[in-house]
Amino acid sequence: MSDIFDCRDDAQLLPGMRQARQAIGRGALVVIPTDTVYGVAADAFSAAAVQRLLDAKGRTRESPPPVLVAGTTMVRALVADLPEPVERLIERFWPGGLTIVLPAQPSLTWDLGETRGTVAVRMPDHRIALELIEETGPLAVSSANLTGEAAAVDVLSAHQMLGDRIDVYLDSGPVATGVPSTILDATGLARRERGAARILRVGAVTADEIREVIGDLLDDPAAPPVDTDADDTGSA
Repeated sequence: MSDIFDCRDDAQLLPGMRQARQAIGRGALVVIPTDTVYGVAADAFSAAAVQRLLDAKGRTRESPPPVLVAGTTMVRALVADLPEPVERLIERFWPGGLTIVLPAQPSLTWDLGETRGTVAVRMPDHRIALELIEETGPLAVSSANLTGEAAAVDVLSAHQMLGDRIDVYLDSGPVATGVPSTILDATGLARRERGAARILRVGAVTADEIREVIGDLLDDPAAPPVDTDADDTGSA
């Protein structure tokens, strides 16, 4: 049976974080709050845990989860290149609702699914999520929902959809916005192939806001609108 901890209650916060940390360590799944939507978290370096995450949501390996990090230092360990324009975006929008796709560090031994050599990274603007990531390391996190359903904006909705597929639920109340993150493909900048970034999904950060930071390095801002069934906490 799943454990649900109300992290707004100091008496439940510490045991909840301890149980979540232990669950991640043994390859189990945890639902965590972020600044955008609730997410299902798994150890990013456990292929079995990542597969368990995809199975819980009813997704395939063709929909790999983003990875949540606690800062730029953690990102540098995960990506092959962090170009200067991306550093500017990170300084402006992190922690917050921008997920950035970059070439993955080829030396890493992990399996997030069919990533085609990339990784989608984001630093969430939420104390509980960041504290957990600091303790566990990078987490593969996808929105807390079943495929075809809206991403959960509270723990009750997440539990109704995912039930005992999740070992631990951390509750911090309804999320502030419920708007998933914007996803920006920055592999062109990193690989110097196209020399530009492109928006894969419009969400919490607008194209105009991104263009203010990197100017013409952003391709045509037209992009698919926000998808409430997002494979991302805010991707998760």
